[in-house]
Amino acid sequence: MSFNKDTIRLGADIGGTFTDIALDLRGKIFSTKVLTNYSAPEQAILDGIAIVARDAGISPADIDIVIHGTTLATNALIERRGAKTALVTTEGFRDVIEMRTENRFEQYDLNLQLPTPLIPREHRFAVKGRIGAEGQELQPLDEAALEEIADTIAAGGFGAIAIGFIHSYVNPSHERRAREILRKKLNIPISISAEVSPQMREFERFNTVCANAYVRPQMATYLARFETRLKELGADCPIFMIHSGGGIISVETASEFPVRLVESGPAGGAIFAADIAQRFGLDKVVSYDMGGTTAKICLIEDYAPRTARTFEVARTYRFCKGSGMPISIPVIEMIEIGAGGGSIAWVDAMGRIQTGPESAGSEPGPACYGRGGKRPAITDADLMLGKLDPHNFAGGAITLDTSAAKEAILNDVGERLSLDAMSTAFGICEVVDENMANAARVHAVENGKNISDNIMIAFGGAAPLHAARLCEKLSIDRCLVPQGAGVGSAIGFLKAPFGYEAVASRLTRLSQFNAAEVNALLDDLTASAERFVRAGTSGAIVREITAFMRYSGQGWEIPVPLPDEPFGDDAAGKLTDWFQTHYQRFFGRAIDGLDGLEIEVVTWSVKARDNRPAPAHHELCAGTTTLPADLCRAVFDPAKGSLQTYAIFERDALSTGDRVSGPAVIVERETSTVVTTSFDAAIQSDGAILLIRKGSQA
Repeated sequence: MSFNKDTIRLGADIGGTFTDIALDLRGKIFSTKVLTNYSAPEQAILDGIAIVARDAGISPADIDIVIHGTTLATNALIERRGAKTALVTTEGFRDVIEMRTENRFEQYDLNLQLPTPLIPREHRFAVKGRIGAEGQELQPLDEAALEEIADTIAAGGFGAIAIGFIHSYVNPSHERRAREILRKKLNIPISISAEVSPQMREFERFNTVCANAYVRPQMATYLARFETRLKELGADCPIFMIHSGGGIISVETASEFPVRLVESGPAGGAIFAADIAQRFGLDKVVSYDMGGTTAKICLIEDYAPRTARTFEVARTYRFCKGSGMPISIPVIEMIEIGAGGGSIAWVDAMGRIQTGPESAGSEPGPACYGRGGKRPAITDADLMLGKLDPHNFAGGAITLDTSAAKEAILNDVGERLSLDAMSTAFGICEVVDENMANAARVHAVENGKNISDNIMIAFGGAAPLHAARLCEKLSIDRCLVPQGAGVGSAIGFLKAPFGYEAVASRLTRLSQFNAAEVNALLDDLTASAERFVRAGTSGAIVREITAFMRYSGQGWEIPVPLPDEPFGDDAAGKLTDWFQTHYQRFFGRAIDGLDGLEIEVVTWSVKARDNRPAPAHHELCAGTTTLPADLCRAVFDPAKGSLQTYAIFERDALSTGDRVSGPAVIVERETSTVVTTSFDAAIQSDGAILLIRKGSQA
């Protein structure tokens, strides 16, 4: 299928609190937010489809394509709700996923406790057989032992199997043969690391294949059920999934490799922000996505989000890097903290206000939802501060209970700190805003960037409520709140290309570079990546090649983009020059003057995607017509430290060039944009709101 202006597309994003739906009807977006249904996640999507189809005046049968992203795989890993899984691995490597690496995420904690491995030791089985680092067979696979392991697994009631053998990323023959033997006796999903994550470093690779196997039965069941129920609704159209790298894959691929979906929702948000950046010609952007459960910060340069090959799920120790579950798959790089509208506020042992990572979700939700929640969430604090209208939340679909929010805030936080409700609510919001500001600073510094050089793009149901205050803390002068910001990730799904990244680790020293072998490897990766892309498009395909390189002896490598052309006899010299140029860009200088210092390629990557037209260009404007306020309400202003009179505007009533002088609140169905006293707001030609710090230029 190829996209065109007449294709009716629907994006569906299941989040921890809300499920967001966005329908693109020939260029016009219809959207809604529905509370997530934990027992039947697809039900919220079906309910949302019925709403947007009604608003658009179409039938669900008119929808041509559904693009879906979900946190279900992530939640299954975090909450340990996956299948009973067996790991079959090389003899001597049974405990790799428990021993982890030599790195300690907290150097001076003498009582440090490592995260519990996903698969307990009694469910891990070792078998003789060994592949060498060059791909040669050092010891034959013990097939008789595998037959016995199959009988043990069959008797143990397992629901999935992960196979991870040493050096299988170079030679997968043992893993494939083991899968054949096990399949003869077992009718359960089997994942092999050579297909899930063909990269070196055993801990990360084994952990990734275990995670894939662990969530595979649940995700396959859910996706099959969703397809069936969607057809029953009348929408007999293809379903595609957004993956963590920001591309679209088929449901069949997603069912086989569900670990690729772990960061699918946030990836859609980053794509949404990148599209906005390209629309306005903004080459330095920080995207700020705050939903019901988490807040995500992502750096976007030259209209593309930063990407990585690994990330961590479920960090268990103060969000420290290394304390979570490493997943080795291509992913859009971002920093994520437990700070969403549903994040619970609490007081720690030192009498400090803390927020998250626990979330009230949609069941029971924040106290103000009136669904049985008794603990204070950030949404309760926003309501107390006047940022939200209790009678016009989610377009009036949910009436917020101010008294319940006040009671929860006082009971759990205020009374412990001898603070009144308003001061407590301000403290909760200041803590969460400062946490997000710190996360943004750290993310920028880790990437060698100055956060204040960027323009912010804020989206997600809660982000526009906090964006202006966050800009104040980060010394950012401009912030865009796009049309449809409340369902930004779902709209981002509609902008995502059909794309897939194939990777393979092959340790290649430049002094021994063999152009024919590398060209053959890249051809194989290209065929693999394009096979996934062809499942969704018949149009032209763009290919991006990257070599991950390092000086020999270094522990980690840097990405080096390469031209899309075959290597010739002069490849080693060119690769040396490209590597040193990018190394200097990363670290300030290349290493020189060391005779015999070897350079090597660790991993090769080929990313294939369909070609999408660039969005229509728009210019930022500061607004020409300052509007008077017809409506007002009291909102707590952080700069003044007290309630102030804020003007209230309906976003749909504002036109291009209108300027709103802060303080004000701009209200829409899925969110509200708070314009603090430090900012004004101008309506752009595409309907976006530009927050401009007073005294600065647009």
